[in-house]
Parts: sequence; structure tokens; C-alpha cells
Amino acid sequence: MPSLNRRSFIESGAVLAGGAAVVPPGPALRQAVADQPDSAIGKTPHTRFAVNIEMWWRQLPFLERIRRAAGLGFPAVEFWPFQGKDLAAVAKLTSDLEIEIAQFTAWGFTPGMNHPKNEARFLKTIEEACQVAHQLRCRKMTVVAGNLQEGMTHKQMLDQVVKALRGAAAIAEKHQVMLILEPMNGRVDHPGHCLYGSPDAVSICRQVNSPFVKINWDLYHMQIEEGDLCGRLRDGFDQVGYLQLADHPGRHEPGTGEIHYNRVLRAAWELGYRDCVGLECRPRATEIAAARAVAAADIW
Repeated sequence: MPSLNRRSFIESGAVLAGGAAVVPPGPALRQAVADQPDSAIGKTPHTRFAVNIEMWWRQLPFLERIRRAAGLGFPAVEFWPFQGKDLAAVAKLTSDLEIEIAQFTAWGFTPGMNHPKNEARFLKTIEEACQVAHQLRCRKMTVVAGNLQEGMTHKQMLDQVVKALRGAAAIAEKHQVMLILEPMNGRVDHPGHCLYGSPDAVSICRQVNSPFVKINWDLYHMQIEEGDLCGRLRDGFDQVGYLQLADHPGRHEPGTGEIHYNRVLRAAWELGYRDCVGLECRPRATEIAAARAVAAADIW
């Protein structure tokens, strides 16, 4: 079967969806995805996916993971902390391969920005990370609120997150780099954290009230914490800065769990989301198989 181009994908998906309801790809479309050459798997018709190279090809050197993502046709990659990486080499390689760095982690779980004693260090790190973002031609950076702080109430911790982000917003606006705050889940991956689900994250970002402080809306975490993915996404869409995905249970690629990602990705598209979607998932078998499953999730 000849490989599908972008228009064929979209037209086939429209027929499959009947112009209304979204259903999983049928056998013919699944076969069409399977027949795509490896170099074109990541060139999907709607969504621009960014491979998380901390979770894909973990056995390979870091720079080789970028090469593998580009080799599959993905337009972008993402990764976790910038510290400890050869940033000059990463900047050169991504430029040579013409692949974008969609986002990286600027501030992690500890020490939390949710305690006043860490605020000055947080702001200093954000200033440094903005310089790194310019070096990497990256527009967005993840920040994490922090784990539970002894002697502080939940409200006190979240109020401190607002205060810290208001200070960081001025830095982000100066550098034109967006900070994306990531809520986690406590049932599976991150017990003992202070920020779960969308309502608190939306409230925080609305209080900060900056176009450069939004949410890293990880659909995997949101499914575990609250479900109703399309409804919650619609309710908080004004504060969405970035999307990530993984299926649940297992945190593998779409199609391995309970989430109907064809429907969810279409909902994001219809809301107007056009930036990258991070593939923060562990390939269940091989990266090639995971990439094909991701491509199938972008058909509607």
C-alpha cells in the first residue's frame, strides 16, 4: 500500500469520523499507518508531537536519542532538567537536524517553590534557565510546585506558589519564555506532592495573570486525578500552555490503556490548540511501535 500523505490522512480520518463522532481507526487506516515508512511516522496530519527523550531510547546516549526522533520524522523533542547536559552540543544538533526543543524542565520537585525559603533560589534558577532556553531556541520551560512542606498548610503552599510565580513572571516576560506549571497525580506516580489536578493549577495561573505563566497540562496525570479529560480541558483552556500525554494504566503510548486519545486530541484541536504535544510515555515494546500508535491516535 502506498504511504499516506498529510491530505490523505485528514480526508480518511474525516470519512472515518463521519464528520461528527470520533471512533478508533479501522483496519484499513491502521494498516496505512503501519505501512508508513519509518522516516515519516512522526509527520502526523494534525498534532505536532514532541518525543520525550528521557523516556524513549533510554539505553542510548542522549544526543543519539535526538537523532532517532528526527529520523522518525518527529518535529520536536522535550526533556527534563537542563543541568548536566552538553547544551552546546544539543543546540548544534537540533539546529543541524531542524528539530525543535518543545520544552525542558527548569525547576523540579525539590526544593519546592512552595516554601518562602526557596523563593530567591527559584527566581535565580529561572533567570539562568531562560538563558538556556534562548541557547536552545526553546519557547517553554516546565516548573513544578514542590513536594509537601513540613509545618505548612495546603493553602499556604499554594499561596506561596502564586507568589513565586508572580516574581518569575517578570523574568519570563522579559525573556519571552513561557513557564508551564505541571500538576501531578498522587495515586500512582507522585504521592506527597502539593499540586494535583486542574482546578488548583488553573486558579494559580489565573491569579498570576501572565501570558508567560500557563499550565503544562499532562493528560496522563489529569486522567488519574480527575478524568473528564475533554470537559476539564475545555474549562481550563485559557490557561493551557502545553499538553503532554501517556495512556493509563502503564504510562505507555496511546492505545495501550483506557484513554481514547483520538477523541481527546481532536477536542484539543477544536479548542484551538496548535502547539506541540509531549510524548511523556514509556514505549511498551519498541519505539517504532509506539510511534505508529501515536500516529494512529492523530486520525479522526
